[in-house]
Amino acid sequence: MAVNGGKLDEAARAAWLYYVAGNTQDQIAAKLGVSRQSAQRLVSLAVSEGLVKVHIDYPIAHCLDLSKALRETYSLSFCEVVPTDPDSTSTTLGVAQATAAEIENWLGRPEPLIMGIGTGRTLRAAVEHLSTMECPQHRIVSLTGNIAPDGSAAYYNVIFTMADKVKARFFPMPLPVIASSEKERETLHAQPMIRPTLELAAKADVTFIGIGELDDEAPLYVDGFITREELQALRRAGAVTEIIGWTFDPQGRLVEGITNERVASAPIPSRETSLVIASAMGKKKLPGIRIALEGKLINGLVTDEATAEALLTPSLR
Repeated sequence: MAVNGGKLDEAARAAWLYYVAGNTQDQIAAKLGVSRQSAQRLVSLAVSEGLVKVHIDYPIAHCLDLSKALRETYSLSFCEVVPTDPDSTSTTLGVAQATAAEIENWLGRPEPLIMGIGTGRTLRAAVEHLSTMECPQHRIVSLTGNIAPDGSAAYYNVIFTMADKVKARFFPMPLPVIASSEKERETLHAQPMIRPTLELAAKADVTFIGIGELDDEAPLYVDGFITREELQALRRAGAVTEIIGWTFDPQGRLVEGITNERVASAPIPSRETSLVIASAMGKKKLPGIRIALEGKLINGLVTDEATAEALLTPSLR
């Protein structure tokens, strides 16, 4: 059920009194003229509606140590490790917020830049945490198509969600995620309105991507972009992970044929000229993250403590 603006305004005021002004719930109740229970509910509403953003302005030593070790082990240009909540089943908690903060850091720069954006659940969660920003000097380009197999907008393509919060120049990729044939992909890529977007993606200064697994719950399969038969064929061919639609083997090499010949996405930008940051965490993502790191597909990473420790444990590498 949608919450009306008046209630959200009251919730925001209660949250400000609690988190910023340091009032107790009894004090908030008195100042707003409500019961203590109502004050508590208003603060909870502000949190559930995403009105409250928490920033811990203190580096956690273990996370810093893990980040440094990952940078040195995998020759990364950027790495951030966030704490792990051992009781959480979330695949984005902490990583989404940290990714949002890094996106904001880049968008806050005064000099014009090109930002490449991938797709997926983690990036969508990150974009939902973005603050409203005015940065018309920047260009933000989608690396993936945004059309689902049934012709609808792909749900986890995040560039349109991002456009609701960030005032910049946006360049979506008006293509299917995976074309019906290699010939169709070539025809689509040759279109005058598509070529400039692909060229822009190749020039990205910074790129944010997710890491997809290829198990029975592979995002490409669950979201309807490939069939079960194609998923099984990919696995038989040695595919282990997927990044912006492209599938890779354990050595970080593109799997020949099958779906890769039909992927409409732009290639991953060059790590020589772009900072390519992957955001991912958890056991299911671990093989894909490791492949992306060892295959030099990325040179930046946002992950959590547990995943970082696994990536640094010789017996698990």
